[in-house]
Formats: sequence, structure tokens, C-alpha cells
Amino acid sequence: MSTPTLTTSERYTVPASDEVVERTAEALRGRGFEVRIAADRDAAREAVFDLIPVGSEVNQASSLTVDTLGIGDALVEREEYVALKPRLWAMDRETHAREFRQQFAGPDVVVGSVHAVTEDGQLVAASMSGSQLGMYAGGAGHVVLVVGTQKIVPDLDSAFARIEDHVFPLEDARAQEVYGMHSAINKLLVIRGDMPGRLAVVLVRDAIGF
Repeated sequence: MSTPTLTTSERYTVPASDEVVERTAEALRGRGFEVRIAADRDAAREAVFDLIPVGSEVNQASSLTVDTLGIGDALVEREEYVALKPRLWAMDRETHAREFRQQFAGPDVVVGSVHAVTEDGQLVAASMSGSQLGMYAGGAGHVVLVVGTQKIVPDLDSAFARIEDHVFPLEDARAQEVYGMHSAINKLLVIRGDMPGRLAVVLVRDAIGF
């Protein structure tokens, strides 16, 4: 019996099976990442908040996933954290450019997402500006990434293909609608591991984000 061929949409938008999710979670843990598996979007949102130490200054990376979950607004409303986004966007970029860069790039915690997760536990993010990548790589004290399980792929080649064939066309269309300009895959970050306790991944058993 032949294996049915998946369309691009099915390959990149359908959440992974429970078996694949569990296998990927174990692989991520083996690379030093803390992992939570959330049954739905509400559980994912609460898992993110649970992973942020009380009193932290928290930056929100540009992420459709984070926006969809309403995490940015909730961070502003919750008294146990200090949301940096309102403070940063109130700054004059010309007179406080250095201060903006320093506070943006080195928060206590950054909350964001990635565009692909390999089954052997590697995280892949693409960016036009690279603003979130520095925080993920080392600028932030702690990183919390919330990721829909439709982003799980077999390997790195599949991760790059997902970004090129699926993520970029959608983000390019969004950028033109919102900013009146094209996007670009200018920078790619592959996170193969980290110091224990620094980076956490919340895997959502749902298709969320690109």
C-alpha cells in the first residue's frame, strides 16, 4: 500500500501526532531545554506565564503565535511582571537609540516562537531584521518559546524547506499588508542546545502561527 502524498498545506499546517510530539519533547529535553506540552491555547498561555520568574522584565519578540495567544496584553496587565514593550515603544528612537537597543536586546526574559522544530530537538527561527534572534541566542537571561506542533519537521533540511515554502510567503504577504513592504529571510538561527534552565519550549497541540 503506498503512502499518501501530503499537500504543502497538510505538511505544514496539521499538528503532529501524539507520538511525534512526545518524541520531539524528549529530544528537546536531551539538549538542555525545559519542555511543557500544552493541550490547547489556554493551557499554552498559562504555561508561558508559569515559566516567567516573578519580578522579571519581559520583552515580547515579534511573533504571530505570541500575538494570537494574547500574551503581550496579558503581560502588561499582570502585576507580577514588568512588560518592556510599552516602555520601549514610548522611547524616542533618535535621542534614546542606545538605551532602546540595550533594553530591547537584554531583557530578563523574552517570550517568542520559532518557525520549525526538528524531531531530534533543534529549533530554527528566521528573521528579516534579526531583532529577536540575538535575544534567543544569548541576549536574554531566559527564553520562553511557544510553538504549535504543526511546526515539527523531521530534520534541518525539512525545517529550511518549511521556512522557504510555507512561512516566508505568508509573512511576506502579511508584511506588505501591515507595513507596505516585502519581507526577507535575511537571517537564520539554529539552536541546537543551551545551558540547562535558560530556554523553555511550550509545545501546543494545535496549529498556531505560521
